[in-house]
Amino acid sequence: MYKKRVMRAVLKRRRTSSSSSVAQYTGGWGKPSVLHAVIVIFLEFFAWGLLTVPVVNVMGQAFPQYTFLMNGLIQGVKGILSFLSAPLVGSLSDVWGRKSWLLVTVFCTCLPIPLLKLSPWWYFAVFSLSGIFSVTFSVVFAYVADITDENDRTAAYGMVTATFFASFIVSPALGAYIAETYGDVSVVLLSTAVAVLDVLFIILCVPESLPTRPKTWGAPITWEQADPFSTLRSGVSDQSILQLGLIVLLSYLPEAAQYSCIFLYLRQVIHFSADDVATFIAVIGVLSVTFQTLILAFLYNWVGHKSTIIIGLIFQVLQLAWFGLGMSKWMMWFAGVLASASSISYPAISAYASQNADTEQQGLLQGILTGIRGLSNGFGPAVFGLLFYFFHVELDETAIDMTSDPDNTTKYNGMMLPGGPFLFGALLAFVALLVTLSLPEVHSKPVDIKKKTDEDDVTVTPSSTASFHHDTRPLLFDA
Repeated sequence: MYKKRVMRAVLKRRRTSSSSSVAQYTGGWGKPSVLHAVIVIFLEFFAWGLLTVPVVNVMGQAFPQYTFLMNGLIQGVKGILSFLSAPLVGSLSDVWGRKSWLLVTVFCTCLPIPLLKLSPWWYFAVFSLSGIFSVTFSVVFAYVADITDENDRTAAYGMVTATFFASFIVSPALGAYIAETYGDVSVVLLSTAVAVLDVLFIILCVPESLPTRPKTWGAPITWEQADPFSTLRSGVSDQSILQLGLIVLLSYLPEAAQYSCIFLYLRQVIHFSADDVATFIAVIGVLSVTFQTLILAFLYNWVGHKSTIIIGLIFQVLQLAWFGLGMSKWMMWFAGVLASASSISYPAISAYASQNADTEQQGLLQGILTGIRGLSNGFGPAVFGLLFYFFHVELDETAIDMTSDPDNTTKYNGMMLPGGPFLFGALLAFVALLVTLSLPEVHSKPVDIKKKTDEDDVTVTPSSTASFHHDTRPLLFDA
């Protein structure tokens, strides 16, 4: 039953209560569907997954003495820019349409890829600045909200985030194999080809999800409209958005930090072999995809949105605590299973927000949440790096060569708590859980897009574009 619901969400576009008029979608191949969004996300992150090993190699060569410090600075700059720009990009996609902004975000996000071997310094500079448009998720989630009804949206969001994990199941190992066999240049060329394919797919195949192109297409944008702080103020003026933003920050900051260091931690502290780590990545990836598709849809239908978020955060608290306290391989494997279960949190949060938001503010809302994720991606690794320093745990890529210095893999055995940073992350996730308990049990108020199309002809005037900054209506409805 739930599997059928998930599959129906892939191909089903939004149905409205009015049958007297038919919405017209422009460009692309066929009607807009979740499948289009899934392919866009998969190709983008598959391209980046291929570069896992080459990026590490180039980072070590460019900054041999300050590798982790520079990585933290680069990710931090990118995260701050994403935080500032994501709400703006999302709100502009509400006005100008999703397809054009999907093209901009994917193109700019993948722009640094060919520079990796041409000029590392230009690569890191462009990579940092690409944070301005590295917000594909916010536009994709708004795209999905346009074409799914309330019953299928949670499953659709789960499929999008599951695709993100699925893209990393094979791509890092494939990139490592190609780099070892043919060199890093071959990996960069393949990754660039995948990125170009993604851009071409958007141009040729992705249809616009909003029914008609606004008549103000190409009109000049005022500074007030382009001001990211104005966009942020218009979003966070709603208390429910503030609560959701705080939940995302407290839960995703330790998650982003965990992703940045967990594999080095497993190698250096828990003594995982390279094959163990590769297997760990593959198994956890498959489990995450399962939880975010079938299990997420089941939980939504069984307990509802708020309870699904709570369940995901409970799993996150448990897995972080288990990583922090465990010192054996079987405990890490069990913690990995819990981490897979906790991956349902963010799609559940996005669905909770989307199903209770004004149709015209989906892009702004998802942009705010994506921006906070970008901020967490930037600062999470830096926070954990500082905490590992305080706990006297040196996660150094040169230390994972177990044959070169046996002491590197045994010096943490006598430590009381080498996983202390994970316990700190569990505390943050627990606070996020407490904030979630205060969320209202709201129910969506469906908006008839076709009715709105009949009345307003989906026309966006200059005054309506400014309403994104002056409208005092709450983004989320109360029941």
